[in-house]
Amino acid sequence: MATFGIVVGGGPAPGINGVIGAAARYAAHSGARVLGLMDGFKWLMAGDVDHVQELTAESVYGIHLRGGSILHTSRANPTKDEADLARVVEGLDRLGIDHLITIGGDDTSFSARRVAEAAGGRIRVVHVPKTIDNDLPLPAGVPTFGFETAREQASHVVSALAEDCRTTQRWFFVIMMGRTAGHLALGAGKSGGATVTVIPEEFQGEFIQIDEVVRVLEGAIVKRRSEGHADGLAVIAEGVVEHFDPDDPILKDVPRDEHGHVRLAEVPLGKLLRTAVGEALAARDVKVALGEKDVGYELRCVPPTAYDRDYTRDLGVGAVRALLAGTSEAMITRQSGAIVPVPFQEIVDAATGRTRVRQVDVSTDDYATARALQTRIEPEDLADPKRLAALAAAAGLSEDETRKRYGGLA
Repeated sequence: MATFGIVVGGGPAPGINGVIGAAARYAAHSGARVLGLMDGFKWLMAGDVDHVQELTAESVYGIHLRGGSILHTSRANPTKDEADLARVVEGLDRLGIDHLITIGGDDTSFSARRVAEAAGGRIRVVHVPKTIDNDLPLPAGVPTFGFETAREQASHVVSALAEDCRTTQRWFFVIMMGRTAGHLALGAGKSGGATVTVIPEEFQGEFIQIDEVVRVLEGAIVKRRSEGHADGLAVIAEGVVEHFDPDDPILKDVPRDEHGHVRLAEVPLGKLLRTAVGEALAARDVKVALGEKDVGYELRCVPPTAYDRDYTRDLGVGAVRALLAGTSEAMITRQSGAIVPVPFQEIVDAATGRTRVRQVDVSTDDYATARALQTRIEPEDLADPKRLAALAAAAGLSEDETRKRYGGLA
């Protein structure tokens, strides 16, 4: 009898239980035993095989309607130490697991690949891509599960805050979760009606200078003021921090997680930008009421939308079918209604050896539409004498100073 193991790694995303429930029910109906491994790879890395949960068709009934993860999750990384990796494989062997389904983002995908390699073919492994960041290398137009639910929730936050800003005549900076890519920020900003959305992919060069972000935000405020409006809302992807110069003083003492990433929640990006923009405008006697809010954690464990409930159940059953058919070392995707396993080697970044990151493609019509709906100082604004004069007056600058400060931002 086949024995399936299911493990969840990384941050939560709406729909995790949908994958767990569908995979467990289908595997059980196929005559297999199913074990849920609690808290990611944490316990297996410690040589502990007691923190498991037997999953039956009855025990997982209806869990696809719930947010969160019945198996919990963790960022425990078995790839940092070969001894940890060996204990994980040994633990899976002790539990009799010969088919493993991992659910997670890019780091968990990398861990799944390493576990499969270390097992030497004894354990078939497939990975189900999960992240609200939408940054795993799926085909264009195919989201990671959880993203659409998170975008829906985030757009409600954005639209509600935008209405508050209109009512109170102020600005808000919303820092949107998204470690390396701006998909969630752009999606929520566009659907929620943000005045401007700033993502890391729009900047050129190896590093993003903080002043570049400040000038984009300041420019949006100035342009709104030149048009007679004192309110607005900016969405900023938290991932811009990942692209700041690592020697920047604001990152000096910021802790990093088990995978070496900056703990973005520890960087007060909203406060930093609010202070910098506010001080720059105040120095020119331009007074603007500014507030900031971080959005992310409240999106991760909400009940999934119908889209993600349907999507994750397909992925769960697809993962089991693929494993039973002999597939291993692959990421499970749904493309045009069909389950398509994508071999791990096809999603690896040759330069880093890790899972590729899918960033926002700023050359697409979708991005061009999002930008066209935003309020930014554009080259044509600076080239038009009437608009330039209005911008200069709103910014408290001369026309030459206005060109210098806001030129080159588009």
